[in-house]
Amino acid sequence: MVRLGVMIEAQEGLTWQRWQRIIETAETNNFDSLWRSDHLFSVMGVSERDQLSLWPSLTLVAARDSKLEFGALVSPTTFRNPVMLAKDSVALDNLSNGRFWLGIGAGWNEREHAAFGFPLPPLKQRMDRLEESIEAIKLLWSGEKVSYPGEQIQLNDAQMRPTPVRPSGIPLLIGGSGEKRTLRMVARFANEWNSNASNHDVYRHKVEVLEQHCNDIGRDSSEIARSVMVGHIIGTTDAEVRQRAARIQEIMPSMQGLSLDEVMERTHDRGWLVGTPDKVVEDIQTLANLGVSRLMLQTHDQEDLAALELFATAIMPEVAKL
Repeated sequence: MVRLGVMIEAQEGLTWQRWQRIIETAETNNFDSLWRSDHLFSVMGVSERDQLSLWPSLTLVAARDSKLEFGALVSPTTFRNPVMLAKDSVALDNLSNGRFWLGIGAGWNEREHAAFGFPLPPLKQRMDRLEESIEAIKLLWSGEKVSYPGEQIQLNDAQMRPTPVRPSGIPLLIGGSGEKRTLRMVARFANEWNSNASNHDVYRHKVEVLEQHCNDIGRDSSEIARSVMVGHIIGTTDAEVRQRAARIQEIMPSMQGLSLDEVMERTHDRGWLVGTPDKVVEDIQTLANLGVSRLMLQTHDQEDLAALELFATAIMPEVAKL
């Protein structure tokens, strides 16, 4: 079965009002999960767009009587302190009765880091920090006094209470596909691996690399769920698909100046789900055949809740069979 979640790029205009409507739509339509990005300003470079802060917005999801799993896709350890990630994660985990996922990554956006005064070290140092952060977070979740003598992260008889709801701890999602470091960390730590599957041959190779890392440490790779984040332009008719493509063109500066046919072609080449429900189900079937078990529907038009409702009525019953 392929599960469907909703993913929102919060730095691209998310407000409290929009967020509340999105949460209610995800719940009402039985989506599996709700995810949002962790950026400090518009990655698309549209400076006037609102950016709703991550942790308060997730608290709104946690406080609801809901079955929705939720989390960040993903928080960078370059500007998120691992001690606070550990503590804030447990708070959301407890409040939601175990529905929270911690999504974590190494950080990448140079312009964002420079604007807000956060260093963006070379890749090796960022990967070292990510690995140390995960190790320190997992120690803190134990509730015991712990020490950690890392190069970048240090703990000295630190103790954090309360502990996670689940005895196994809060599930961890790691994003990325670097073969030497990221996939090795996925093998060691992750409950779910989130990556790009637009190039199927490349994705199959990444899966093989991940399985080899698992073999090296004696872990069953089937314990690690695989998910991908996918944009979408969906409609009940070709005309409706084109209407939504025009809206995507308005939202994304990189698509402006293209014809609608070019917008649909380029987004599909990037791995987006583009077309009427039968075509979208066909593309999801291909992803399921690659071993993908969860799709985060990257919803760029935050006002177009009808598109999510169409996924729920026309797509969700079909992909539940996969």
